[in-house]
Amino acid sequence: MNDRMANDRMADDGVAQLARQLLESGLTGLAERERRVITLVAKRLHVTRDVNCLIENDQTAGERLADRVARLGGSWAFIIIFTGMLVAWAFVNTVVLARHGGFDPYPYIFLNLILSMVAALQAPVILMSQNRQAARDRVAASLDYEINLKAEVEIMALHDKLDRIRLDHLETMIQDLARQIAGSGKLD
Repeated sequence: MNDRMANDRMADDGVAQLARQLLESGLTGLAERERRVITLVAKRLHVTRDVNCLIENDQTAGERLADRVARLGGSWAFIIIFTGMLVAWAFVNTVVLARHGGFDPYPYIFLNLILSMVAALQAPVILMSQNRQAARDRVAASLDYEINLKAEVEIMALHDKLDRIRLDHLETMIQDLARQIAGSGKLD
């Protein structure tokens, strides 16, 4: 019990020190995120925000296009369509146009050129999209941190309220017990 009281006193001292610091310097000594969370806690507002809305509001047309290309390039539909096109290319140039020499006979040098160009363009676009996803993940992690910080502050406030309720209850019990002892002493 003494350890708990000592820990409570240390926590109260820490809170008092933080309160003095905030009163003296205000929120200027804190990071922007911490100021935002403290302000939202004080106003009893929600910290949560939609990551997708935050990111989409700042996206340029090129970034949206890069995301769409990456989404298409990483889908089964793209793989199936692209495989179908390769098979059709080989079939047309090998079987259908074989008599006339085809426009890209085996070993399909023109097809290799086209595939190399597609890969050369698709790779940077996919990397741009991955960079955007990494930025989205960083924003989501930052928002999660703010939510966790506010939850921690709220839990600490609830603990303080419960401690006050317990203390009031114990004080009432002690007063009742003292009255009972005093009352029983008068009867003798």
